[in-house]
Amino acid sequence: MAKRDYYDILGVAKGASADEVKKAYRKMAIKYHPDKNPGDKQAEDNFKEAAEAYEVLSNPEKRQRYDQFGHAANAGSAGGGYGGGGMDMNDIFSQFGDIFGGGSPFEGFFGGGGGRQGGGGRRVARGSNLRIKVKLTLEEIANGAEKKIKVNKQVSCKTCDGTGAKDKSAFQTCSTCGGSGAVRRVTNTILGQMQTTSTCPTCNGEGNVITSKCNVCHGDGVVRGEETISINIPAGVSEGMQLSMSGKGNAAPRGGVPGDLIILIEEIPHETLKRDGNNIIYDLHINFVDAALGSSVEVPTIDGKAKIKIDPGTQGGKILRLKGKGVPEVNSYHRGDQLVHINIWTPKALSREERETLEKLQGSPNFKPNPGKNEKSFFERMKEYFE
Repeated sequence: MAKRDYYDILGVAKGASADEVKKAYRKMAIKYHPDKNPGDKQAEDNFKEAAEAYEVLSNPEKRQRYDQFGHAANAGSAGGGYGGGGMDMNDIFSQFGDIFGGGSPFEGFFGGGGGRQGGGGRRVARGSNLRIKVKLTLEEIANGAEKKIKVNKQVSCKTCDGTGAKDKSAFQTCSTCGGSGAVRRVTNTILGQMQTTSTCPTCNGEGNVITSKCNVCHGDGVVRGEETISINIPAGVSEGMQLSMSGKGNAAPRGGVPGDLIILIEEIPHETLKRDGNNIIYDLHINFVDAALGSSVEVPTIDGKAKIKIDPGTQGGKILRLKGKGVPEVNSYHRGDQLVHINIWTPKALSREERETLEKLQGSPNFKPNPGKNEKSFFERMKEYFE
């Protein structure tokens, strides 16, 4: 099933400001929040859909890519495009700190943070994103490529399996929150008793404390390490485009959710071919004899050599089109063309025999491009050049 337009989901115009997008998402989040619609699968789907739309439209870079490529950039990316498609409830609830000023607005009224906890109010840490650059040749861009990249980053500590504790016995349930990761307070108001929920200050929402830390990671659960990551680059990417691999960024402390890997595309200039959008440009230089008599020449393409026919009487500046020899669009069957620009090459030095031959031809009416009253013919100008 095709995804709906993110702007339609939030009910805002394409040119909506950041504040308008934020306000629209807040309205949708309150309307479809799972705590307000218990057991309503459609409401939960709408809630996730709105969160994904906000996750893209609230980020200037992701919004720019979405406005340019739509959902194609997401589908064609290395493992997740914008990052929104792989969001879970932990990611969604982490947005509420920005939208509502800290935590879900339903924590006090509906029991709080249901999707974030997985049982209780336990907070799940998230690793930071990583950004790398990948250089691609024109051939790799046209055909797609698989790159294996060594990335230096935070990885889960193997000694403690990312827990940060020396052993299993080093964990102790937090005495403040009883392992829930959250503390609740009930206050009396004119409307009756009101319950509010906040992150436990003792365990920082983790639900437990470590009595004896791991000697390798010193309780963090992560260490510096290196990982070889296989990146599948779709055909048709362009300079400056960003792809995202969900969960391939820095590992999170104590078994949390890892960040994403952001891949920035760089194009390596080709020796003879130039890219213009999805088209390929090639400048072909031929001498005026081949242009006059016609010829058959080979030209380079991103798929190898291609033979083209030069018709007799071809003029400089003519453009020949090789259909389908350009770069494909991302996640599309459409492919650009190769445009061959014809340039007439004139020799700078002539032998006596060559000069005499050209002088004999100079008077022929076929060698005069219908000059104007005061305009000299091509061979008249050429003769002056060599004298």
